[in-house]
Amino acid sequence: MQQRVGAYAVVVDEGRVLLAHWATRRRWTMPGGGIDPGEDPRDAAVRELREETGYDVELDELLGVDSEVVPGLPGGERWHALRVVYRAHVTGGALRDEVDGSTDRAAWFPLDDLADVPCVPFVATALRLAGLPTDPLTH
Repeated sequence: MQQRVGAYAVVVDEGRVLLAHWATRRRWTMPGGGIDPGEDPRDAAVRELREETGYDVELDELLGVDSEVVPGLPGGERWHALRVVYRAHVTGGALRDEVDGSTDRAAWFPLDDLADVPCVPFVATALRLAGLPTDPLTH
């Protein structure tokens, strides 16, 4: 089993949440990703959000740490995801899709409409850490 440590951010603005589309799983997830060796998790979250969404963000607070064993893709190995989750807000940049990365799209979704959005379970976990309702998420 592989272990991956990542940093992610919950970005909510006017009742909408910013999500990134995970290309290989074809589901939406929180923007963020792997922490490079020696990189501070806060710096990783800011870097990953810029890479995946085009936005510059400022981190507001640490929301918590999530741990999950994720099943592998068909023929793939399971892996242990350890995720550092922050709350953040946009300070600049413009929404754009990532090119040649693990995500292929970024978009804002109304929190009330998430039941219709195919999300990975981590989205509900991150929203719960942020104190936001997760009732609409049944995926």
